[in-house]
Amino acid sequence: MSFRFKQFTLHHDQCLMKVGTDGILVGAWANAQNCRFALDIGTGCGLIALMLAQRFPKLYLHAVETHISSARQARKNVSISPFSERIQVIQDTIQAYAQYADQSYDLIVSNPPFFNTGLRRNTARHTDKLPYTDLLNCAKKLLSPEGLFCLILPLEEGLQFIELAKDEGFFLCEKTIVCPKASKKADRLLLAFSFRCKIKHITKNLIIRKENGVYTEIYKKLTETFYL
Repeated sequence: MSFRFKQFTLHHDQCLMKVGTDGILVGAWANAQNCRFALDIGTGCGLIALMLAQRFPKLYLHAVETHISSARQARKNVSISPFSERIQVIQDTIQAYAQYADQSYDLIVSNPPFFNTGLRRNTARHTDKLPYTDLLNCAKKLLSPEGLFCLILPLEEGLQFIELAKDEGFFLCEKTIVCPKASKKADRLLLAFSFRCKIKHITKNLIIRKENGVYTEIYKKLTETFYL
């Protein structure tokens, strides 16, 4: 099972987290301009790390993944990509990694788990292994003073996360409200936080598909350097 992009191919049959729109949105949206080092928390098959490596040729990335076979497949995907010298996959929990990491990051990205309760088919989406408080504490420890922390969450969980982040000293810099179609309700938030962004945050809107199912121009522009 594989997913082909213009500059790299992703195999994801051994991963808990498959290639999906959420990861593609983060990889295409997060801003690493003038960044040197980035961290991808919960890299899965390596999607976001590889997208960022393609967009920013001077960026070096560490991609942390706790699931053993997912980390193994991410390493394989990185090794067959044109960006293998700039991405290192680390098999560990982010909580453990934050205790021994000797690197601070200009950008931290994540497509984190979000189910708080109930039974779900995909256990990779549960927060029991990565509660939001842990995610924020790790980002707080690893993010450089001028860095950005970017992630995607469902609407309700994203609004809750904004309040939790505020309590941890983060400022919301940008919020993009994502709708699957214009006729449907927003269901995702792309969020960017920093320690020093004290101006009023920017809110934007992104509609993924037209009513006929075709991608909108804004989505195509965001992702055009990746899709075949």
